[in-house]
Amino acid sequence: MKKQPRKPSSPNPEGRREFLKKSALASSFLIVPRHVLGGPGFIAPSDRLHIAAIGAGGKGHSDIVNASVGGRERVVALCDVDFSGSAARTAEQFPKAKRYADYRVMLEKEKGIDAVTISTPDHIHGPAASFAMQRGKHVYVQKPLTHNIREARMLTQMARDQKVVTQMGNQGASNPLLGMVQQWVDSGVLGAITKVEVWTNRPVWPQGFAMPAPDPAARPEALDWNLWLGPAPETPYIPNIHPFNWRGWWDYGTGALGDVGCHLIDIPYRTLGLTYPTDAEASVGSVYTRMWTPDYHPEGCPASSFISLHYPETEKTGAPVTMTWSDGGIRPAHPALVPADMDIGGRNSANGVLIHGENGIISTNINDSSPLMPKLFLNDGTREFGPEVEEMPEPEYGHQRKWVDACKAGFGSEEHLALTSSFDYAGPMTETVLMGNLAIRSYMLRRETEEGRFEFFGRKKLLWDGDAMQVTNLDEANAFVGRTYREGWEM
Repeated sequence: MKKQPRKPSSPNPEGRREFLKKSALASSFLIVPRHVLGGPGFIAPSDRLHIAAIGAGGKGHSDIVNASVGGRERVVALCDVDFSGSAARTAEQFPKAKRYADYRVMLEKEKGIDAVTISTPDHIHGPAASFAMQRGKHVYVQKPLTHNIREARMLTQMARDQKVVTQMGNQGASNPLLGMVQQWVDSGVLGAITKVEVWTNRPVWPQGFAMPAPDPAARPEALDWNLWLGPAPETPYIPNIHPFNWRGWWDYGTGALGDVGCHLIDIPYRTLGLTYPTDAEASVGSVYTRMWTPDYHPEGCPASSFISLHYPETEKTGAPVTMTWSDGGIRPAHPALVPADMDIGGRNSANGVLIHGENGIISTNINDSSPLMPKLFLNDGTREFGPEVEEMPEPEYGHQRKWVDACKAGFGSEEHLALTSSFDYAGPMTETVLMGNLAIRSYMLRRETEEGRFEFFGRKKLLWDGDAMQVTNLDEANAFVGRTYREGWEM
């Protein structure tokens, strides 16, 4: 990203800067040094970032807690559609924060908010981030950045246009041990890099069957189901979707790829300098509950899938790259260079990345807050391993704290440019993750023939024009580039 002159962060509320206005000359502000106000290290109230959480339960709890930096910053508001669940703990921790159910109402009423964390189900990420950025708020958005490719492209450009500081919540991107993997790649010891294999044990939630039937009578009294649905189609309350199992349904979630793709694919995408893939191809596991007829549930993610993506050569790879993704517990074959009794990727080989070069292999674990466990195996017998246990001097490698510091330093500042997942990076990387989901959904496309049978016409390699953001050889697949929004939730 091109370095820009340092600019101030979003305007703070008038009340916090009233004392500055009184000393203003014409249109200029008089800046009072901190040490004059309160001695070395003193943080004036006007310097405290005013933060709000959109989604205060589950991961939202740690996101807003870490963004508060041990109370250094001020949490002024919390938004959640259900404060009877895990969001209750967050509300107890920040008793002075005002509570809201609708983030749109919160951001319109609380003019003093500088920045927001967004830790909602995937389908809310894009609309909430867009609404906040349009109002000049800095945003921290949980992975995946968005529910679909179009939204990721929009948020990436919007962050530049609005000049707000952004960060996606793939916290392992701030893990300093990634530097070891980057050093191995940059050193050229692998030679030409041609293949990457990525895999996960997800889904670890119910997935691969028909959507449960609605049951309005089962709705928890404290849950605002209409707000939970947000941009998704209107439907009566569906049990066992909130607060976690939404991940397996396309209207709300993004499946295994959305859950950990931005952790796992981040490693090769970042270290190899990848760009848009040129194509995508999928296959999914079939489930048979009756003879000869596979179950067909296109409204939900499959129990397992296998994705192939191809990328142009980069300076880091020296050759075009094939990346494969597998989920549902299916993992790659054990490479000959790795001892048979040694895990590949992470512990029990449950999740991981293998980067294959002509001279050897890099093996790493999932890049969240798990031990990265980087390992290098070369054909000449050279081996180099990172630590099995990592030290983490601050929560989640300081991923949220670094974003907060960048918000205070301003758009284009050194702190901003040093962020590992600002939208300039996280947007394109999320697009490559979501290309896998586009291929999966296209794989399930079917139409009835004159003979009364079904033809699955999307089961082909999909050619992708990244700049134009479209599939060029199957127009029906482009329906999955974006989505249809319920009135009032459009982007």
